[in-house]
Amino acid sequence: MERELALEIVRVTEMAALASSHWLGRGKKKEADGAATSAMRAMFDTINMRGTVVIGEGELDEAPMLYIGEKLGHPDAIGPEVDVAVDPLEGTTIVAKGHNNAMSVIAIGDRGTLLHAPDMYMMKMAVGKRAAGQINLFDPVDKMIEVVAEANNKRIQDVTVIIQERERHQDIIDTVREKGARVKLFGDGDVGAAIAPCLPHTGIDLFLGIGGAPEGVISAAAIKCLGGDMQAMLKPQNDSERKRCIQMGLANPEQLLTLHDLVKGDDAIFAATGVSDGELLQGVRYLGDDMVETHSIVMRAQTKTIRFVRALHNIEHKPNLSWK
Repeated sequence: MERELALEIVRVTEMAALASSHWLGRGKKKEADGAATSAMRAMFDTINMRGTVVIGEGELDEAPMLYIGEKLGHPDAIGPEVDVAVDPLEGTTIVAKGHNNAMSVIAIGDRGTLLHAPDMYMMKMAVGKRAAGQINLFDPVDKMIEVVAEANNKRIQDVTVIIQERERHQDIIDTVREKGARVKLFGDGDVGAAIAPCLPHTGIDLFLGIGGAPEGVISAAAIKCLGGDMQAMLKPQNDSERKRCIQMGLANPEQLLTLHDLVKGDDAIFAATGVSDGELLQGVRYLGDDMVETHSIVMRAQTKTIRFVRALHNIEHKPNLSWK
């Protein structure tokens, strides 16, 4: 992939975040998601790449969402062939309610490198650079905590595990607390939570729990860029979901998936723009006089470069915003 592509896709997440931010706190998650998707698709059409959506918002018959198999990029592009994983609005309910941690996110890899993860549950764990190569998804939770504590040179009581606040995670939450470690709960949107252990300023040591498989692959791209580690396993709920896994290339739907299985090769690009304030990024700010501020992160696995991008936009000069 060409390095210029990293800065190009930030423009895409910026536009999706701007479009969806109009709906923040208005109780209309479908409208927010639709605005983000329309803006993202329009911006992709300006980029010199030949992209194929491998993780999107549904199948062809569910358009106008960005569907699996959709071709993205300028119609006359001669740029690289890439896999594209998108979540135009990670946290539709968050935006509808005006809560924190909503983002627009994209992951890109060379053609054939991103796992074609079906839209189903996935068990996931993620750690930062110090614990990379030392994790095992099949270990008991208390052992996971011991491994992470030693790797991060922390006492057990100083370890923080971030877990989505769901009934299905109660046993994990109880075990972490019984071990003496801290639990940090979050609501919707687990991409930012999965990335958190890789960023020292968050104070998070371990991400653990069951969430969406598409979000897992997007998170894996970011974690590869940050030098962290991740393991996962799909959790099909019925025969139909198992068949879907096999159709998408996983002969054993419940096999252990390493970071390399999720994102093959040495390169990947991840970009995100905050819609509402979160631990990773600040949200969209309306400054008056048609000026709007966005905060983004973009990173590339090959170089391990991480860029935080603060941008000022004049809304009057953004023709792709669907709510204008």
